[in-house]
Formats: sequence, structure tokens, C-alpha cells
Amino acid sequence: MPLLTGVALALVVVFGWQGWQKYQSNQSQGASLVYQQLLEAALEPSGKPDASKVAELANTLKNDFSGTHYAQYGSLFVAKVAVEAGKLDDAASELQTIVDKPADDNLAELARQRLARVLAAQDKAEDALKLLDAKVAPAFAASREELKGDLLVQLGRADDAHAAYEKAKAALSEDAAVGGLQMKLDDLAKGDA
Repeated sequence: MPLLTGVALALVVVFGWQGWQKYQSNQSQGASLVYQQLLEAALEPSGKPDASKVAELANTLKNDFSGTHYAQYGSLFVAKVAVEAGKLDDAASELQTIVDKPADDNLAELARQRLARVLAAQDKAEDALKLLDAKVAPAFAASREELKGDLLVQLGRADDAHAAYEKAKAALSEDAAVGGLQMKLDDLAKGDA
């Protein structure tokens, strides 16, 4: 009798695990399909995304697949479409949701920087700077410092902006530092002259 109970228990565990794995795979596939539809709606070739369709698909991701990264990636696209439509409050709300409870550190930083740009567009550069005070991974250090520089320029703090741009430049490789960042540094130098 104990042997039969042990075998039955082992079978339940094995089949339960296989069922869970299949469920997880189906969830991931379903989320992927909805996300693909969202991408198609958000990146419409005509250049005019269907905002209601994007919002509908993003809500499907949030409601049906909330445990996946796809739901937060969908929120990023909802924010993008909102910015393009001039609905900065909607974009900020969508991005703040990700910043408050990110699926991972990369999504957190991406949403944080996008939210800072939206706040800057709303003439809330000081709030955006506060948002960027959090610790940052080395991979995002350059873009974070460049964004800080842009915000400081907006606030008329040229010396602080110059320092932020220099930090951004130092965080980049030699080849990557040449370009837009160097142009910003040059523009600041011209403004001081």
C-alpha cells in the first residue's frame, strides 16, 4: 500500500509539473500574440497609430497577462502613442505605473527616463531631475547623465549641464562619445562665450 501511494503521489507531481509548464508556455505565447498585434497597431506604417486599438490591446495584456513583461512593454507603447497625441498626462500616468512596480531593472530605467522626458515636456524639469536621482546601472549611466544635462539646460543651469554631459561622455566609449553629445557640449561652450 505505501508503495502504491508513493507511485501515485509521484505521478501527480510529474503530471502537475507538466501541466504547469504547459500553462506557462501557453500564457507566454498568448501574451506574445497580443503584444505583436499591439506593435502593429502602434507602429502603423501610415504614421498614425490607432490609439484606441493600442489602449485596448495594452489593457488585454495588463488584465490577461499581468505576470509577463509584455504587459509593461505594452504600457511603454501606450505612453508613446499618448505623447504623439499630445496627451502628456496619460503618458506620465502609464510610465509612472511601470516606475512604481517594474518587471525588471531595465524596464524600470527605461520607463524612468521616458517619464523624465514627459515631465520636462510638461515644464516639470525639477521633478524630472528628482526622478533621476535613483541609482543607475552602468549600462544606462550615459543616457541618464545626458538626460540630466538636457534638463539642466532647460532650467538654465549651464555649468551643471556641462558637468552632466561630461559624465555622460566619460561613460561612453571613445567612438560613441563623438556626435550628439559633443554637439551639446559645444553648444554650451558657445553660450558661455
